[in-house]
Amino acid sequence: MTQLRTFDRWIMKMSRSCSLAVAILVFAGGWCLCAADVGEFTPCLQSFYRSWPPKGLEGTPICQRFNNQYRFATLYSRPRRSPWFSAYLYRPPVGKRPSANWKFEPQLTYPGADGNMIPFPPGPPDQNVMESQAVNLDYINSTYSRGHLNPSLHHQSHEDRSATFTLTNVVPQKAGSNDGPWEILEQTVNHTLSAYCLGDAYIVTGIIPYRTDDHWLKNHRVAVPEYMWSAYCCPKYNNSLPEELKNTFPTYAAIGRNDPNSTEEIVPVNKSAKTQFRGYDVRQMPLQTLEMYLKDRFNTVVSVFYELCSGSD
Repeated sequence: MTQLRTFDRWIMKMSRSCSLAVAILVFAGGWCLCAADVGEFTPCLQSFYRSWPPKGLEGTPICQRFNNQYRFATLYSRPRRSPWFSAYLYRPPVGKRPSANWKFEPQLTYPGADGNMIPFPPGPPDQNVMESQAVNLDYINSTYSRGHLNPSLHHQSHEDRSATFTLTNVVPQKAGSNDGPWEILEQTVNHTLSAYCLGDAYIVTGIIPYRTDDHWLKNHRVAVPEYMWSAYCCPKYNNSLPEELKNTFPTYAAIGRNDPNSTEEIVPVNKSAKTQFRGYDVRQMPLQTLEMYLKDRFNTVVSVFYELCSGSD
């Protein structure tokens, strides 16, 4: 991961004027890399509690834009052709789930391209797009589904929900997880936040890679995570919480298995689960415990929320 840019580094760059970055050019197109090599990122700071992105993880920041509006933030891994995490503001969903009209990020291919994500056109994928990111062909006839990090379920408007259907917000996820315990987690978070969160709720959902020997989709282009994780921060909430929810505010975290053959040191296996969901368990835990596991796997301190979501507003 040493070849990737750290969040701390690009946040510092973002605070400088664009004129200071004018000397940093993409030689093919002569484009200025102001804050990020995929366009402006500042509008997506609102996706983070206290405008403070997670610290410790490395990658390419993308401010996900759809129909000329910025929607959510992603930290993307170019070598893995998949995201490390996506971060967003939760909103109670309205209406039906949008159709899966999958999109790509043109700025990963051409830094000077328009900032809007683009639906994949019919026919074979553009070779330049294939070199820079995942395409639908990577998932066809694989044993993995397209697993949202930022789920459509956690957004209100039709456009915000549609914007989650970009492959830069997707990782290879087993159906036993995506259609089972992980889907239940997303629904549980939706019900909990809609009922008890009184202000903004900030969610970060990411992945944990294998400790050694990355796993890949069939064509060795897109890396497969061993686990998925998610955490929310709701600073203002209803104090009249049911007993079973008193440990889920202001923060909540969970890790889910994406490999039924993984060891049980992080997430135990429920042997009585239905066969199709067995080995894809999700374990709820305090935010500090999640960060402990992230530190162990990434070999660096990872901080998901500013002051563990305990800073005064």
